[in-house]
Amino acid sequence: MPENLNKLKILIAGGSIRDLLLGRTPKDLDYLIASGSAEEFLTAFPKARPVGKSYEIFYLKGLEFSLPRVRGNNTDETIDLDLQARDFTINSLALDEEGELYAHPSGLEDLYNRILRPCFADTFKEDPLRVFRAAAFMARFPEFSAHPELIAQMKRCSANSWLKQIAPDRIGVELRKGLNGPKPGNFLRLLIKGKCLEPWFSEFYGADEIPAGPPEYHDKSIAGHTAEIMDKVAGDQLTCWMAMCHDLGKVLTPSEILPSHYGHDKAGAEPAKKLGSRLMLPVKFIRAGETAALLHMKAGNYKELRPGTKVDLLMKLHVSGLLENMINLCHADRKEEVLKHAPADLAEILKVSLPIHERNLGKKSGEKLRNMRAMRIKAFSSNRKWA
Repeated sequence: MPENLNKLKILIAGGSIRDLLLGRTPKDLDYLIASGSAEEFLTAFPKARPVGKSYEIFYLKGLEFSLPRVRGNNTDETIDLDLQARDFTINSLALDEEGELYAHPSGLEDLYNRILRPCFADTFKEDPLRVFRAAAFMARFPEFSAHPELIAQMKRCSANSWLKQIAPDRIGVELRKGLNGPKPGNFLRLLIKGKCLEPWFSEFYGADEIPAGPPEYHDKSIAGHTAEIMDKVAGDQLTCWMAMCHDLGKVLTPSEILPSHYGHDKAGAEPAKKLGSRLMLPVKFIRAGETAALLHMKAGNYKELRPGTKVDLLMKLHVSGLLENMINLCHADRKEEVLKHAPADLAEILKVSLPIHERNLGKKSGEKLRNMRAMRIKAFSSNRKWA
């Protein structure tokens, strides 16, 4: 055993302890070096890699070890001060090698009551990304509720423009965590409640005050409907993102034609693209969001489409690999299996090929193939109708 190891007191800290107390299996283990210096830690663990700027963090074999944010007069005081300087009370927990549990003064009570509360008043000033961590947490742990202090501090963060300081890719990471949760719509709900849409999710500004459609079809605002559909397709990150983007065009609807939203599908494609690009999401996500906005109305009316239009829609979704995602989105949005026959129709048209003598003729070949596929869908649909 390295001599310096005796000078170190290292505890498991953070969300992993929270998960253990909730009966969940921790995914990541983070460690707090409560006693000992950086030099002593590196002497004991020479393969550790230092990172971080505001305070010292080390990575060793995929595990994160951090020095205290603040130090006290002794080890126990240092642990207490460090826990009180973390993001949320339920994450301000630590466990030492002897099984002794350390906690923020409100940590265990908030965990028991399933409440998300900031550790201290300046938590978002110190690290504004915590706003989006809170939103992702609410999506991943829907049994929790937001403490009034959380909402108040989010509003303060937004009012002081602290959110502008965040690197966009880090927000995208938190968003995708939220999209993986059992109730992804909570990500959007919390940002709206805390008035934290600007500047990163500005496409949703005002969405909580605009009806999603005529009362006979919608009983919620655009934001309420969007969050609801996100929840309905929970379990697939990409489909949840498509649900988040599908009605963005409605936010741009002129007030004089409300509560109708004519042309919102075409109007929503560009905002969806801008949102995904701003958050530096993967290209597949950016294209999927744009596709969801542009084609969800057409896909939702699949039964009424002309054969040629069906071919165009199916091929676009097939080439982009988004047919199954669109099926699930439209099922949630329309409350019925409007694309029930789409997979079979696609399989049928993919069997169609041009005769050799009609290939390689440019646009003419493309039009011929489309017409042949449209005829196949028409015949296939007729056989299905009379079967």
